[in-house]
Amino acid sequence: MDHLHQTFSVRFTYSVLFTERLFDYTNPLLADFFSQQATADTRKKLLFIMDSGVVDTHPDVQDDIRTYFAKHADLVDLLADFLVIPGGEIAKNDSDFVEQIVDAVDRYGIDRHSYVAAIGGGSVLDLVGYAAAISHRGIRHIRIPTTVLSQNDSGVGVKNGVNYRAKKNFLGTFVPPVAVFNDSQFLTTLDDRDWRAGIAEAIKVALIKDRPFFEWIEAHAEELAARDMPAMQYLVHRCAEMHLQHIAGGDPFEMGSSRPLDFGHWSAHKLEQLTNFEIRHGEAVAIGIALDSLYSQQLGWLTESDTNRILTTLRTLGFALYQPMLDADNSAGVLKGLSEFREHLGGQLTIMLLKGLGQGVEVHEMDADRIRQAIATLRKTDSLAFQTYKVSETL
Repeated sequence: MDHLHQTFSVRFTYSVLFTERLFDYTNPLLADFFSQQATADTRKKLLFIMDSGVVDTHPDVQDDIRTYFAKHADLVDLLADFLVIPGGEIAKNDSDFVEQIVDAVDRYGIDRHSYVAAIGGGSVLDLVGYAAAISHRGIRHIRIPTTVLSQNDSGVGVKNGVNYRAKKNFLGTFVPPVAVFNDSQFLTTLDDRDWRAGIAEAIKVALIKDRPFFEWIEAHAEELAARDMPAMQYLVHRCAEMHLQHIAGGDPFEMGSSRPLDFGHWSAHKLEQLTNFEIRHGEAVAIGIALDSLYSQQLGWLTESDTNRILTTLRTLGFALYQPMLDADNSAGVLKGLSEFREHLGGQLTIMLLKGLGQGVEVHEMDADRIRQAIATLRKTDSLAFQTYKVSETL
C-alpha cells in the first residue's frame, strides 16, 4: 500500500503601523484598516481587552474608542463592554484571566471573522493573543502595544503565551496578529523603568545583527535616558523593522533549536522568576546582555574595549547590571536557566553569544565557572549601583 505525503504552506501577512493619537476621531488609520477588511456578506464584531495600567494613565481612552467607532459604525460592531485585565506579569501567571477572555468570546459571540483587540504592555498582549488563538481555533487578533518593549519587540512578532508551572511561556502559540498599531502617545505616560526596559531589546538585536544601530544607541544613550521622543521613535521603528526581517527570513515558528533573537535571555527569564517578577523583563535582559558579553570576552571573542562599551551604554541608560539573585547558587538558581532554556525548544542547548559588536554566534555549551566569574565581575562593579538604584525606586 502506498504511503501518503502532504506538503503545504500558509502565507501570513500583517502590517505594523506607526501613528500618534490612534483613537482621535480625525485619525483615519483604524478606519482604513477595517474598511480594507470589510466584506459584504457579514458584519464583524470588535472586542477590546485592555491593560488596567493603560486605563489608569489614560482615563479617557475608553470614551475615545467609543467616539471613534460611533463615527465609523458602518465598518465594525464595537462591543459596548470592555474587558480590563491587570497589567504586568500577573496577567500571564493567573489562568483565570485566560478563562475570562474565553468566556467573553463565548458570551458575546465573537467568531473567527470578528476581532479581539488588545491594548497594553507585552504581558497583556501575550495573554490575549494566546486566548484568541485557542478560542474557535483562532480569532483575528489586533495588537495595540503601549510600552517600548511591546512596540519594538514582543508586540510585533508571532508569539503568544502564558506562564505555567512556574515556567515562563510554558503554554503558548505561534499566531501572527492581523495588524499592529504602534501609538507613540502611549509611551509618554510610562514610568522611567518601563521607558528604559524596552531599550534593552533594541540593544540586544543591535549587538547580534547591526553594529551601526548599536553605535547609534551608544551615541544617543543620554537622549534616550532623558526621554527624548524623536530618539525613541527612531529606536522603536528600527528595532521593530529588524524583528520583522528576522521573522521573515529565518525560523518564525522556532521549529529548530535556535533562538538568535534571545541573546541575553537564558539568564533573564530565570532571573525574572527568581525575583518573583519584581524585575522588569527588559531590566533582566540588560543584566543578561551584560553577563553574556562578559562571558564572550572571557572566550576571547569580544575585546575588553567593546565589552566596556556595551556595559557603559547600559549604565548610561540607567540599567542596574547586578541583582543579588544572580548569586542564588543552588538547584533552582540562575544556572538552572540553561536547562530550562534548552527544554523550552527541545534539542540541544543553543545560546547566542558575541564574536564582536553586531556579530552573534551560537554555542551549544556554557561553562558554569565562567558564568560565575562573569557574575562576580558584575557583583564587584555594579552592586553599589544596584543599591543606589533600589533606593531611587523607593523615593
